[in-house]
Amino acid sequence: MTKSDTEILKTKQHFEILDGLRGIAALAIVVFHFMEIVYPPKENFIAHGFLAVDFFFCLSGFVIAYAYHDRIGKMGVKEFFKSRLIRLHPLVVFGAVLGFLAFLFDPFSGQSATYDTGRLILLFITSLLLIPFPVMPDRYFNIFGLNAPAWSLFWEYIANILYALFLHKLSRKWLFILTLLAAAGICFVSYRAGGSLMGGWSGETFWDGCARISFSFLAGMLIYRSNWIIKSKLGFIGLSVLLLLTFVMPFSDWNWLTEPLVVLLYFPLLIALGAGASLTEGFRKICVFFGKISYPLYMTHYAVMWIFAGYYTKYKPAVGELTLIIIAGTALLLGFAYLTMVLYDTPIRKYLTDRRKKV
Repeated sequence: MTKSDTEILKTKQHFEILDGLRGIAALAIVVFHFMEIVYPPKENFIAHGFLAVDFFFCLSGFVIAYAYHDRIGKMGVKEFFKSRLIRLHPLVVFGAVLGFLAFLFDPFSGQSATYDTGRLILLFITSLLLIPFPVMPDRYFNIFGLNAPAWSLFWEYIANILYALFLHKLSRKWLFILTLLAAAGICFVSYRAGGSLMGGWSGETFWDGCARISFSFLAGMLIYRSNWIIKSKLGFIGLSVLLLLTFVMPFSDWNWLTEPLVVLLYFPLLIALGAGASLTEGFRKICVFFGKISYPLYMTHYAVMWIFAGYYTKYKPAVGELTLIIIAGTALLLGFAYLTMVLYDTPIRKYLTDRRKKV
């Protein structure tokens, strides 16, 4: 690889506040997953935590457009795919391994004993390769039963492939038209699902995931391509509060209206505000840390959720004990995500990137 090729592959400067918001959203997902095991939606204080995925999708569209719009033509589709694989797949593999081990050695469920060796191997291989395989009735037919959050990574890959093949070539006019069509898809999914956008993770709701990423990824792209960046003095704390408000929004009969409004208008607005917000030096390190740990946290936490679900079903702990478990569990998962980042994800991505530059 020549020096000019290496220059093309260098990453651009990050939007640190957006990195920090990604971390806040990842934390919200973890707490949401703990809480949904215990409480029905109307009793869950963070019942809309699942909308963090739509925020991820919108942020991804913005970041991909920002990072690659003016250089994908020079680097080429092949190098773009390599770049995204190096960024995303090591943790897909690690999450699959964790999920497989947790399934085999779960001390509370014993579900693995009901699966033959061939089925277990197939489950593991499809998880490694990110191939949807919704065959686990004991896990609600998750399309990735070993690591449930991988469903969103599947659609992230699809969006990245389509971006490289043609989305980056679209004019703003056609990008706007596609985004409007995708917005209609969000409204249809919400209507068909009885007012909720929670689908995408199961075999039954598989195509809901397509609708969710289609709008949000395109909207993120459109924000960057149209330079819809709003200067503000909200800062990291202000924007974090605005983001968290969506996750603690009550689960109600008005979901058919509130959820699409959040996805279609509120999240794109937060991305535009975050891209234009100023960041004080005191919060810069926090935002960088949250940004780096968000993806490891998202991809490694769910193995614990299945174990927690088995524990809760068996012992039905009291509220006080549950509170301690959820707080301690979230803290431990943060620590584990940090170790995963430092000892596995960062080194392996550096190794793969260095090898790529030498080719």
